[in-house]
Amino acid sequence: MRQIVFDLETTGFKFSEGHRIVEIGAIELIHGAVTGKNFHIYVNPERDMPEGAYRVHGLSQAFLADKPSFADEKVAPAFSTFIGDAELIAHNGAGFDMPFLQAELKAAGLPALSNQLVDTLHLARRKFPGAPASLDALCLRFGIDTNERKRDGHGALLDSRLLAEVYIELTGGAQAGLNFARGDSGDERAANGATKTHQARTRPTPLAPRITEAEKDAHEAFLSDLGIDSLWRTPAE
Repeated sequence: MRQIVFDLETTGFKFSEGHRIVEIGAIELIHGAVTGKNFHIYVNPERDMPEGAYRVHGLSQAFLADKPSFADEKVAPAFSTFIGDAELIAHNGAGFDMPFLQAELKAAGLPALSNQLVDTLHLARRKFPGAPASLDALCLRFGIDTNERKRDGHGALLDSRLLAEVYIELTGGAQAGLNFARGDSGDERAANGATKTHQARTRPTPLAPRITEAEKDAHEAFLSDLGIDSLWRTPAE
């Protein structure tokens, strides 16, 4: 199963108030494990940068001036190609990221996304009712290192990496992404759906016994104290 964890940085909270996306970051998961493939780009919002937003992510109007706009093929079309039909994962994705992204796509005359969404904010609130559910709070709960975020501030790719770790913990820990498909021994699923069984190979040279003679004598002495009719001396049928 392919999933994409993503995050946006913007000039403000609502597209309807004239705010725009300034950064997109995304991390690929396969079967719940990080693959190392990612998507990251800065976006020219074609407007000024409010001071409050700048304090959050540190992206200035001057820095973004030479970056491609959202409709540029390097941004929205490239991001859509990267995610494909994968399930999307975002923190407060239902309330912020997806509505903002869909509004930008619509304004650019590009197709809307139809991908399924997993909102980790909702997952966290169901799993830990009443507890803080911000990304920072969840990182603290799961012991995920946020020193880079504290030092450099918010960033879409960094936040996506942190959220990927949080999502893995929320859904069962790192072992959830492991693939336990069997190879040349144990049960293996055949092409027709049936299960074929392989016999374990015999060790060419038997291992030497690890019980010492002194241990054998001590065991016999223990049994002798139990009596001749002891269950431990009853031969197996």
